[in-house]
Amino acid sequence: MNIFILSRNKNLYSTSRLLEAGQKRGHIIRVIGYMRCYMNITSRKPMVYYGGESLGKPDAVIPRIGASNTFYGTAVVRQFEMMNSYCVNSSVSISNSRDKLRSLQILAKAGINMPVTGFASHTKDIEGVIETVGSIPLIMKLLQGTQGQGIVLAETRKAAESVMSAFRQLDADIMVQEFIKESSGTDIRAFVVGNRVVAAMERTAPDGEFRSNIHRGGRIEKVALTNEEMDIVTVASNILGLSVAGVDLMRSDRGPLILEVNSSPGLQGIESSSGVNVANEIISFIEQKKENLDVQS
Repeated sequence: MNIFILSRNKNLYSTSRLLEAGQKRGHIIRVIGYMRCYMNITSRKPMVYYGGESLGKPDAVIPRIGASNTFYGTAVVRQFEMMNSYCVNSSVSISNSRDKLRSLQILAKAGINMPVTGFASHTKDIEGVIETVGSIPLIMKLLQGTQGQGIVLAETRKAAESVMSAFRQLDADIMVQEFIKESSGTDIRAFVVGNRVVAAMERTAPDGEFRSNIHRGGRIEKVALTNEEMDIVTVASNILGLSVAGVDLMRSDRGPLILEVNSSPGLQGIESSSGVNVANEIISFIEQKKENLDVQS
């Protein structure tokens, strides 16, 4: 197959692993810097251009769209969809997952369990927003934050009011979420490909920190999921329309709670901790999916 990987840097671990896995399985793989693409969006003959050449129609597209480039990156993915190329994650599913509020609303409507969550923008009723969550301490998140940035733990009501007031002055949309004390600074990243969990890792925050992100010094190790946990993460990724996803969940006294669903999850931490060749799993899934699509057509 002719497969495009949409990525701004071919030397990134995840991109290079996908490139290597695809080539080992005999495919023609090309890394496309999607921010340097331009498009002809006419309905008669939609095209994507890169470096002065028309890219033509690939058999499959693997989007690795950075959070800060979501708007243009999804436009490029959408263009390949117009050309009837198979995109592992659709432009709509990527957009939905990148909007933290929208993704949680979609999951909540479908009955997915998650921490009690409130949302606010310019309201002066700080006390009321805190009451939506119902307890202190609580987590306060900027909707635009990634990799643990823009997340604050407010351990007292006064601290929560001060943080929310500061966020309000920044003209920022914020999410307020209950603090799951029993998680003890740990969460789980499950890597979903298609309808199954191919690997999972537990992330533990360093001493004095509540955020377990690897980029913030979190420790990672392989973890086995229960059947209930595997079910909830695959359902969550499918609800958002993602074929490849990193689903973050937390273990609580009332069962697994979904925190976030990521459409371009990194491979380095999950491969190193689990020992699973996740890149190969993704390429294998594309082969099966493309074969099924060819049979249907």
